Amino acid sequence: MFHIKTSIAAGLALSMLLSTAAAFAQNDDTNPLTGQVDTFVDSAEAVKLRSSSGDPAAGKEKSILCQGCHGTDGISFEPLVPSLGGQYARYITKQIRNYQAGTRSHQIMNAMVGTIANETDQADIAAYFASQTKMKGAGAENETGKNLFLHGDISRTVVGCINCHGVRGKGLTPNTSLFPVIGGQNKEYVRRQLTLFRDGYRTNSPSGVMNKIAQKLTDAEIEALAEYASAQ
Repeated sequence: MFHIKTSIAAGLALSMLLSTAAAFAQNDDTNPLTGQVDTFVDSAEAVKLRSSSGDPAAGKEKSILCQGCHGTDGISFEPLVPSLGGQYARYITKQIRNYQAGTRSHQIMNAMVGTIANETDQADIAAYFASQTKMKGAGAENETGKNLFLHGDISRTVVGCINCHGVRGKGLTPNTSLFPVIGGQNKEYVRRQLTLFRDGYRTNSPSGVMNKIAQKLTDAEIEALAEYASAQ
């Protein structure tokens, strides 16, 4: 019964995304929510919203161990370690809790999250990274990846990434917690996560949407998407 309900929920989520895909993926310079050009400036309001309820100042001190891998400003130089700079605080805390619950698994992270069981500490750490300048790539283009990112492939029910991750992967709204910022993320990390979703080793996306989409991607398409997303 659990699997049936999960399948139905994933199908409904995918259906909703497909119904808006055409409207959302018309122009890579236009924010699909506002219809205005999005310059991705880190305004004070946007930073406050994506930082949620945590205290960034307190989080800076509490995140010292995290900074060892994710960078002092949330920009990681380790290919398989994600950057957290400008990431949504609520998304970060969700991942912490998923690691704690075993819903998501990584040898180092599963050990690390045991040191931040306090919800206030989680919120503060997440707020610190969220308050940093949003991660940004070098700006190179991959046409195959760009086309998939913006338009997907409706014939295979592959939804364009823009629908959940926003223009150039910079996120939909500053206070969302469902879908992460991926524009400017490390290429190897993006590629690895897409592969894990496709192969069923990672299953913690909302209603399993990422599994449904990634299962239909080839290795070459995953490579192209990772290259495009990381460059934004």
